[in-house]
Order: sequence, then structure tokens, then C-alpha cells
Amino acid sequence: MKILVVDDDKEIAQLLEIYIKNEGYEPISAYTGKDALTKLNTNPDIGLMILDIMMPEMSGIEVVKQVRKDSQIPILILSAKTGDMDKIQGLISGADDYVTKPFNPLEIMARVKSLLRRSEDHVTSDTPDVLDIGPLTINKDSHEVKTIDGQTIQLTALEFGILYLLASHPNRVFSADDIFERVWQQESVVSAKTVMVHVSHLRDKIEEATNGEKVIETVWGVGYKIEAH
Repeated sequence: MKILVVDDDKEIAQLLEIYIKNEGYEPISAYTGKDALTKLNTNPDIGLMILDIMMPEMSGIEVVKQVRKDSQIPILILSAKTGDMDKIQGLISGADDYVTKPFNPLEIMARVKSLLRRSEDHVTSDTPDVLDIGPLTINKDSHEVKTIDGQTIQLTALEFGILYLLASHPNRVFSADDIFERVWQQESVVSAKTVMVHVSHLRDKIEEATNGEKVIETVWGVGYKIEAH
């Protein structure tokens, strides 16, 4: 599998290339946002992107927005920015995870492996292949979500994971920590805002496709759930 590294700092890109190779993946590097889009379009077997936010000509956020128009590959953002609003902006734009600089390359590779696992199969094997919840049909095998009228809702791997988790346990309330540990498949070490942003983005997509149907409910002070129908 190929992994695209996008950073205008060539030393960082080269460092990540070494660790990516050591894990058995094939690295491809780009040093501008425009170059990243070109390489992504000409290498359909790229399975994940590691992307810096602060770049000339086109920021990482703009790259994510362009990629998400027609691709749901996992995206891990790198940035020297540490503020919550910067993280939220990156996640809202469609990224799947976020690491601040300076970083430990071993942590980066752990995040990469986790994202790739979720992309391939982030739902449990003992749940039904197809779930019908309210106005939605959720297909576990194809990772597709469709409305009653057959419209497909384009979701990221994390958004699908959250939706399937809640839908496969109707009426059960999951805290932000529960969701993070089950869907991200990591110990919860981030603020609840990370989960909140993904849930909010997921809700927006569902409501847009279903004329405002409220599928995911917030249980204030506790977490999120989907009511059985």
C-alpha cells in the first residue's frame, strides 16, 4: 500500500518516509498542496495521506476539502498549531485524525495503522450486515449508507464507524470516551471535542440527505444514542 506524505519541510517528509518503509508501506512525498492532489489523482492505490496544515499556495485544510469531494481515504493531519479551534477546523474539513508537531514518528505510525484498520474493517463481525434505522439503511460490508429513496450518503471511515456503532446498539447511550475507544480503537486520550465534531459533521450529512431527520440524539452530560424504531 502507498502512503502519501505532504509537507513542505523535506526533512520531516524524509523522516516519515523511513518509518513508513520500515512498516512495509510505500511512501510517496509531495511538498505542496497542488502536488499532493496531482499525485493522489495519478496514484489510485494510495491508501492514506499524512498532511501538514501550514503550506504555501494551498493549505492542508484546502487540500482536505478538495480530496473529500470524491475520496474518503483516511487523512492524518500534522500541524504546529495546538489550539482546539485549529484541531476542530481540521476535523470539520474532513480529516480523520490530528497530531501536533513536534511528534514522535512511532506515534505517527501507530495512528496510521489504526486508521488503516478502521478503513478496512472498523465494525464488529457479530452484528448484522445490514441495519435499517429510521430513514437509513446501513450496509456493514460495503460501508454504504442510503436513505429510503436510495440516495447514498458519503461518509468518512470514522463517521461510518460512529453511525454503525450507535445503530447496532439502539437505545444505548455511548459516552464520547466510549465512542473514541471503540471507533478509533485507541485509548481515549483526546478531548470530547474530537468526537463531538465528528458527530456534528455526521448529523449534518444525515439531515441534509433526509430533509432534517434527527437520527442521532444527544443525552446531555452523558453521550449519544440512536433510538430503536
